[in-house]
Formats: sequence, C-alpha cells, structure tokens
Amino acid sequence: MCGLRHRDDGPVPAARRPAGVLPQLLLGTGAGHGLSEFTAVAWDGDAVAYLDQRLLPGAVRYERARTVDEIVAAIASLAVRGAPCIGIFGGFGVALLRQTIADPRTLADAIARVRAARPTAVNLAWAVDRVSAADDPLGEAQTIAREQVAIDAAIAENGLELIPKGARILTHCNTGPLATAGGGTALGVIIAAQRAGKKPRAFVDETRPLLQGARLNYLELRQAGVDAVLQVDSAAAIAMARQGIDLVIVGADRIVRNGDTANKIGTYGLAILAAHHGIPFYVAAPRSTFDASIETGADIPIEERSAEEVTSFGGVRVAPEGAAVYNPAFDVTPGRLIAAFVTECGILRPPYGESIPALELRPLISVR
Repeated sequence: MCGLRHRDDGPVPAARRPAGVLPQLLLGTGAGHGLSEFTAVAWDGDAVAYLDQRLLPGAVRYERARTVDEIVAAIASLAVRGAPCIGIFGGFGVALLRQTIADPRTLADAIARVRAARPTAVNLAWAVDRVSAADDPLGEAQTIAREQVAIDAAIAENGLELIPKGARILTHCNTGPLATAGGGTALGVIIAAQRAGKKPRAFVDETRPLLQGARLNYLELRQAGVDAVLQVDSAAAIAMARQGIDLVIVGADRIVRNGDTANKIGTYGLAILAAHHGIPFYVAAPRSTFDASIETGADIPIEERSAEEVTSFGGVRVAPEGAAVYNPAFDVTPGRLIAAFVTECGILRPPYGESIPALELRPLISVR
C-alpha cells in the first residue's frame, strides 16, 4: 500500500513556506540563516517565486518568474534545479501561463517550451502535462507541491531500514529540500537516519562541474546536524577502499521500466565502483520519476550543457581557448547495478522488470 506512515521521531519536515507572499529579498551572505527559513519555489500571485540556487551558499536571493521566457530561463540556467523541484516550478509556471495567455496557440507553444526546458528529468514533463489538463490549474499545481512534501516524508521513513547505525554513506549531487521543495529524497533518508539517532556519516561528492554537492548537499547536511565530509568526485574509489563506506544512496532524474536510471553525471561511475567494492547502491526517488513509457536506458534523452561549465571555474577560464568539450549533464546507471529503489510506496528490489511495472498499480498519496 502506498500511503503515509508516521514515527515518533518523525520523517524529514518540509521547509517553511511563505503563504503566497514572496519573502523579503535577502541579499549578501547566507550566514546565520537556517535552510528551514527558505523555500525553493512558491506561488506569488502574479509570478512564481524561486530561490536562485546558483548563488548558494554565498548569497540568498529570491527571484520572480512572470513570463514564459523567465520560467524557461530559471529552469535551463539551473537557478531552479532538482527533478521534483523543477516539476513543481514548471507546474506553477503552466498555471501562471494559463492565467496570462489568452490565445490557445500561443499558450500551447509556451507550455511546450516549459516542458522541454530540461529533457532528461521526467518530473518536469509529468507536472506540466498534469497542470495543463487540469480544470483548476493553480489548484493542481498547489496539490503537486503538497504531495511532494508528503512523498518525501514517506521516502525518508521507508529508507530508514537501509541505514545501519553509524553508517558511512556516500552520496552525489544534491537531493535535499532544495532539490525537491519538500524534505528531499536520498538526502532526506540520511537526515531521517540522523533524527532517528543512527548518527550516519555522509561522504559528499563535490559534483563537478557545478558543485551541487559542495554548495548545496553539504550545506543541507550540516544544517541538519549530520556529520558530513566533502570530497572531490575522483576520491570516491579510495573512500570506498579506505573509509569503510557502507552504502551509496543517490537520487534520480528518470527511471525506466528495467531499472536503468538517469542521474547527475558521475552516478554511473559510482555504481561501478560500488559493485567492485561489494557496497550496496541505492536510488531514492518518487514515483513521478519513473517513466513507464521507456523500456531501457538507451532511450533516455541526455541533456548536454554548455562548454563554459567545464572550461571555466568560478567565472575564470581554466582551459585553453577552443578546447573541445563533452559535457553531458547526466549518465545512465544500468538497473543491474542498483540494489534497491526507495519510493514513497516502499522499497523496490529486483527483478525490476516486475517490481517497477507493479509500482504503477499502487494508489497515489492523496493530500486533497
């Protein structure tokens, strides 16, 4: 049964949300501010408000997207990021467009642009389609946002059984409240383990080229009181060999019917390393990240991003002019390397050809 369960120590709570009003613009350093004071995405009357994640942790700044150009730019630039979070943002964006664009053809073109803003993360297309078809688009977008909070809480609780007391956990990219606008997926499981008294130690990949691990994941873990260690991505192998890593847990951007999983670039390599060292490799993701329309990972579209993300660092060019660059944002981990998926409906184990299709038959979490 896919539903909410509760424990005395509680799952990861949602970040506090402004009640339909854009928070006061915060500029400068984020020192002294807990992440619970902020929200990743919020409806703001005539706009969709969002926290510009590109500036964290050095600055905390909210922006407002009011047009299709601003909505698409926020997603494509990674100002708003994380598969569930961009789904929520895209849903609110479509609700806004349906309020502000009267011409049906112009509206359809605008919605299609939002849907295609990032092709790999299936949550975006899922939320856009859902809000586009709704009789009450804003109400549907708000429901999606509330559902994600409940879903993340269930994922966190369901994943607790995979975390031994005192576990050393390796994780990649950012999968916390900033990435989901709820309590987080993989990071939510780690934080729930901390709150349950298991005292995990998290080894956090910096996650090149845009350092979502260093800038965001490490920040969220420290805010939650988790013992966290930051490492360069290429230290993962020696960490597994010498630091006693017990498990790897990551999020996902798209999971297909056979278990093949698209996630931030570098995830596939981690799964290979984990298999070599005999370490279980887990993926935590909501049901909305599963794409039943695709049979294998070979058919997942992989976004390639600009060369400047690799040739420059902190705005300073580090590679010779004219350097050829291959910069896929994601890779695909074969399902055979994944020990289990943690979802709001429970833990899915192999054979994924059976357990993943069965997920479609589970009832949805309802918050209406």
